Amino acid sequence: MKLILLESMLRHMENKGMTGDSQHGFTKGKSYLTNLVVFYNRVTVLVDKGKATYSSTWNCAKHLTLSHTISLVSKLERQGFDGWTTTWIRNWLDGRTQSVGVSG
Repeated sequence: MKLILLESMLRHMENKGMTGDSQHGFTKGKSYLTNLVVFYNRVTVLVDKGKATYSSTWNCAKHLTLSHTISLVSKLERQGFDGWTTTWIRNWLDGRTQSVGVSG
C-alpha cells in the first residue's frame, strides 16, 4: 500500500511541477549519490573559475522533530493532495514514532 501511495504522490507532484531538477530524494534514477555528484560538479566549476565557494551542513537529528499529523498533512493539503490521501497518511502516522540511526 505504501508503494501505491508513494507512486500516486510522486505523480501528483510531477504533474503540478512541484519538483525540479535539484530534487534527488524519491526521484526515479536519482539518489543521494547523484546529488553529491551534482554538488561536486558545481563546486569544482566555481573553484576552477576562481570564485569563492562556501558550503554549509547541519545535523538534522535535532531539527526534524515535528508533529506528523499536523505539519506533514497540512503541507500536503496546501499542495492540493486530495482528502483520501491526506486522511490515509494521517491515520497511518497517528501514534507512530520514527528515528534515524547513523553508524550503528
